[in-house]
Amino acid sequence: MSDLAGRKAVVTGGTHGMGLAIVEALLDGGAEVIATGRNEQKLEAARTRLAGRAVHAVRSDAASLADIAALGELAAERLGTLDAVFLNHGIAEIETLDQITEASFDRHFDINTKGALFTVKALAPLVRDEGAFVLTTVANDLIYPGLSNYSGSKEALQAIAKVLAAEFLPRRIRVNSVAPGYIKTPTMGVAGLTAAERAAFEREGNATTPFKRHGTVEEVAKAALFLAFDATYTTAAELPVDGGFAQGIAVPH
Repeated sequence: MSDLAGRKAVVTGGTHGMGLAIVEALLDGGAEVIATGRNEQKLEAARTRLAGRAVHAVRSDAASLADIAALGELAAERLGTLDAVFLNHGIAEIETLDQITEASFDRHFDINTKGALFTVKALAPLVRDEGAFVLTTVANDLIYPGLSNYSGSKEALQAIAKVLAAEFLPRRIRVNSVAPGYIKTPTMGVAGLTAAERAAFEREGNATTPFKRHGTVEEVAKAALFLAFDATYTTAAELPVDGGFAQGIAVPH
């Protein structure tokens, strides 16, 4: 593939799962990419996997405004003008109401919401006119006990995305979101699950998704790249990649 030759992009949370799939799809198309992560082990694994390709895998914590500012400086130095930014980082921890603490609430919103907003602010001056931001939210009806912090932070992010789309209209920069449902990843998108809990989570996803299966990270990446480069008359939209989960389709028995 060479349709993205010369394009430059930043992918936060780009060292594993859906983010890594987005990075690899960009690289396959010929783009140059900065991929961020905060876990050194995952960063090293990504560097090894992507060795020899046009990618800069760097440590950056979305909860740190200092790290976000440093990312902006690095992007300016390494890439200059950006064609697209993918805000894919995030955390999800299962805590029911009796378990939620102020610290866990703040952690989710600092990373998933505040971190994304301030990353947009830091990188916006580098994004070319008619470029794109793509945010990763969540299928709107993906309701699971214990995910109040996660669901709230991601719904807030989608509200912010719509406001940003309006603010970027003078520059024709598009702001859209990809909203995954149940996606097959090593952690199933939720930190701290035991093997048994992950298996139960996966069974529930298969049972409640009309397609009767989990999506793949490659399917999410295709949707994200579509929003970034092909959906040139689309902004403030949220594209579900959920096998029909949040679309009100009756689940066959």
